[in-house]
Amino acid sequence: MMMEVKDKPAEVARMQAALTALRTQNSAPVQTDKVAAIGFCFGGHCALELARSGADIKAAVSFHGTLDTQGAYNGNTINASLLVLDGAADPLVPREQLAAFASEMNSKGVDWQLVSFAGAVHSFTDPKANNTGVAQYHPEVTQRAFKRMYQLLDEVF
Repeated sequence: MMMEVKDKPAEVARMQAALTALRTQNSAPVQTDKVAAIGFCFGGHCALELARSGADIKAAVSFHGTLDTQGAYNGNTINASLLVLDGAADPLVPREQLAAFASEMNSKGVDWQLVSFAGAVHSFTDPKANNTGVAQYHPEVTQRAFKRMYQLLDEVF
């Protein structure tokens, strides 16, 4: 399904609509000034694109998501702190994206972190991932990655 999303403005519009729905719903208590976007794989990519769009969120966290952008965003619009949790051996996220992401974030003065975990490939958080060398669960890396996410959320909230 993620391959069908080719229109980046529509992707961000969907994320913005979800953010609005979260903030305006009445079913569960939400502190609207304490919102973060967190995603896995394509969802991680979407969380980063939402942050790149200048959305009013405190943080965006990407677990094994791609780091490239197709969006056309103006200047220093990223207000969120970013955390990218990457499998250092992930064949589905081109390694050149890491350096390009770092360059992009540094050029915009963003508060960002990129953590690449040795021995981890794509889908390292998914207990059902069992495609050796491509998409495979890694319990130790999963624990470390979630710990990093919780540390960031403690900082920004």
